[in-house]
Amino acid sequence: MTVLTGARDALIVVDVQRDFCPGGSLGVPGGDEIIPVINRLVPMFGRWVYTRDWHPPNHVSFSAEPEYRDGSWPPHAVQGTPGAEWCEGLDMPMNAILVSKADDPNREEYSGFQVARFDLADFLRRRRVERLFVAGLTTDYCVRQTVLDARAAGFTVYLLEDAVRGVASDTTAQALVDMDAAGAQRIRSERIADSGERPAPAYDEDGDPIDHPHG
Repeated sequence: MTVLTGARDALIVVDVQRDFCPGGSLGVPGGDEIIPVINRLVPMFGRWVYTRDWHPPNHVSFSAEPEYRDGSWPPHAVQGTPGAEWCEGLDMPMNAILVSKADDPNREEYSGFQVARFDLADFLRRRRVERLFVAGLTTDYCVRQTVLDARAAGFTVYLLEDAVRGVASDTTAQALVDMDAAGAQRIRSERIADSGERPAPAYDEDGDPIDHPHG
């Protein structure tokens, strides 16, 4: 069955950064393979959210002897470093929303919905978004948490199966179980089509905000 994108949908692209692509400090096998898939999907939406890790050098999750699965990691996605940049070739619309997370040295944030200073769920609701389509890295950590938080916030969530990659097979398998249990729906990109419907413009031709009636 084909799913048509519309005005009440948003694409969330999670942490497609150099340190999570092959060659990065936490490079995911095949992580760069999702970029063409995401780029094909971008024009089908009228709203986009791109999240990124944006760590200070002394972030609480960093360790010289990381255990990985206990929440300790080698330094990655450090603010201002090449590893924090977007993976090469990733398309990003000019009016996409950028959510930087885990920039407090004492706080971990796997999801853009966990950012203390910005209520992403409220932001989306105010724009009457109802469905979220989630892509990015990694399936077993930040993608998983993004999906779970989005479901907890009441959104319909589609996990784009061919636009995500995981760190390890066992943790990825468990993440899929968790997301299924939370009510997320798995879908491949070829099942998505563009209805042509877009959100009403937020600004008029003079750059002034437009107050749309709720509905």
